[in-house]
Amino acid sequence: MDEKRRKAAEEIQGSKVGIEAYSDNFWDSEGVLLIDYLPKGTTMNGQYHANLLAQARKTVVQKRRGKLSRGVLFLQDNASVHTARVSRQALKDTGFSEIDHPPYSPDLAPSDYFLFSNLKKELRGRRFVDDNQMKMAVESHFDCKEKEYFLGGLKALYIRCEKCISLEEDYIVK
Repeated sequence: MDEKRRKAAEEIQGSKVGIEAYSDNFWDSEGVLLIDYLPKGTTMNGQYHANLLAQARKTVVQKRRGKLSRGVLFLQDNASVHTARVSRQALKDTGFSEIDHPPYSPDLAPSDYFLFSNLKKELRGRRFVDDNQMKMAVESHFDCKEKEYFLGGLKALYIRCEKCISLEEDYIVK
């Protein structure tokens, strides 16, 4: 396990090209690439996630010209929709290089400790008339952020990996 984390830390440190995926959003060091709002009554499954991966690849080609040819490091957790056979194949088809994510390591998922924690703080206590109003608030939150904001979230991943290794694979609380 320690070797997987060390390898992930080295890959992250040596690259400015990375995409982090959490369920239905994709973001990188420059900002949010894609947010998919799961339609009501729809279940997130391997096929749905595989379709999102194909859409994410198209978005990278459109929004991040040249990144695909330089290589994209891709991080996602070990949720069952991510490890489903159809999802694994779809990830291979994108051409992204996956970074191993140690099992049960939410402390090493930037969307958990960075992206969504900050979003939750901003939206805490707000009431929305409908789903569209909520979607606008979420997108507005991300749209007003500078590139450095997102880069900082990914840089924190390297620091967290190093800290986790030095703690001999113990969880990071802060």
